[in-house]
Amino acid sequence: MQESTNASPGWLDEIAWTADGLVPAIAQDANNGDILMMAWMNRESLQLTVEEGRAVYWSRSRGKLWRKGESSGNQQVLKDIRLDCDADVILLKVEQKGGIACHTGRRSCFYRNLQDGQWTTTDPVLQDPDTLYGSK
Repeated sequence: MQESTNASPGWLDEIAWTADGLVPAIAQDANNGDILMMAWMNRESLQLTVEEGRAVYWSRSRGKLWRKGESSGNQQVLKDIRLDCDADVILLKVEQKGGIACHTGRRSCFYRNLQDGQWTTTDPVLQDPDTLYGSK
């Protein structure tokens, strides 16, 4: 990242947080521009992302912070961070370690496209999720 990683409350205050204190974050491959995933961040996860130089998100379903790749090893190393014009969406430009961003074992969470009125899977599973995360 080009900016100092000394997070200050001021820059966090400029974000238009939801009523739940969250902001959507899009992870994009810094090298080729592929959209990898979307997740939610709160103030703490965004500040930790900047401080640690890797993506830290807020899991709404688990109600806790999660560092991308903490189970799978597929971390997202932060290369750049952007805020949109309305200050309500974060864009993380990342280096995707391991080449897998999706919990389904695919490179991207956006692996389906609309064809003839139906969602069609277009991207292959690169690694079985059970080997990424262990059997559930």
